[in-house]
Amino acid sequence: MASPFILHSKASDCAARRGEVRTLHGTVQTPVFMPVGTQATVKGVTPENLKELGAQIILGNTYHLYIRPGHELVRSFGGLHTFMHWDRPILTDSGGFQIFSLKDLTKITEEGARFKSHLDGSNLFLSPEDAVAVQEALGSDIMMCLDTCIPYPATREEAIASTDLTSRWAKRSRAAHKERGQLLFGIIQGGMYPDLRAKAVEELVEIGFDGYALGGLSVGEPAELMMEITEQIAALMPADYPRYLMGVGTPENLVEAVYRGIDMFDCVMPTRNARNGMLFTSSGRLVIKNARHQDDHRPVDEECDCYTCRNYSRAYLRHLFMAREILSSQLNTIHNLHYYVGLMARIRKAIEEDRFSQFRRDFYAKRMAE
Repeated sequence: MASPFILHSKASDCAARRGEVRTLHGTVQTPVFMPVGTQATVKGVTPENLKELGAQIILGNTYHLYIRPGHELVRSFGGLHTFMHWDRPILTDSGGFQIFSLKDLTKITEEGARFKSHLDGSNLFLSPEDAVAVQEALGSDIMMCLDTCIPYPATREEAIASTDLTSRWAKRSRAAHKERGQLLFGIIQGGMYPDLRAKAVEELVEIGFDGYALGGLSVGEPAELMMEITEQIAALMPADYPRYLMGVGTPENLVEAVYRGIDMFDCVMPTRNARNGMLFTSSGRLVIKNARHQDDHRPVDEECDCYTCRNYSRAYLRHLFMAREILSSQLNTIHNLHYYVGLMARIRKAIEEDRFSQFRRDFYAKRMAE
């Protein structure tokens, strides 16, 4: 199977790598951060906002779109791209993590996941084949296999049973995959047991996918353990295919995972934190509601050239947040996503120039200096 990934350059002193992923709706430069648009919208911003801040690819969610508005409705519009007015690549998560997070409403069997809608309590079912069919109807560029996410902590027996089921589901997903123009990624589970994850990598590579994702991290484990697992398993993932770390994370997580060889990321953190008034800056986090910003004429980040920082003061942003104005969420989200997307652009440049390790040191030094 031909890989959609092309490697352009590698760091000489760590596992960081610079490449691209080719999809039906364009080529994505990696390492890349994907803003999360769970319900066919990135909360608080328009597609035009996303393009202006440099987003290359966004993420949608199979579980949520399956429940509302329904994949057949989206198909009738020609797919998610037309439905939501976004003509760049889209990755759809299979819904495995959402089903995991709604475990009180879910029963996992060999056949698939039986669950109750979080909206109206209606009984629903999603098999590995269904998850592929729904994503094909949505028309996403990158689809994910349905998997079973393992909680932290979990016993070895629980992890073995869940990882084996994910592997069996992955075989069924690949067999159900018809629209070969749409890429299909396998998801590596295994909990916090490196040997189980190593076995999962072998099994997924044998099945053969267009890319490989590390799932089941950032589920409550210490950050050190998350990076330990990432480093061990990224080294086992095929070097000539894209590597995706799902649901991660903070700017520090992104820098550390790139250092360990990861290409793709997604997380709700920049958008969710924006709505809660926490902003990411080149020198760390800024909580806009703090009283010290009340009469501050400076932008959020004096090194930032996003629409928000070009036009608005910390004092104004604090006023909007305290007054609970809708514009607060929009301006904060534009800034946070611009920060994340810009961070990845700087990372790509640093890898191209083989100075990523120095970039990493400077990244932390700036945070410590504040």
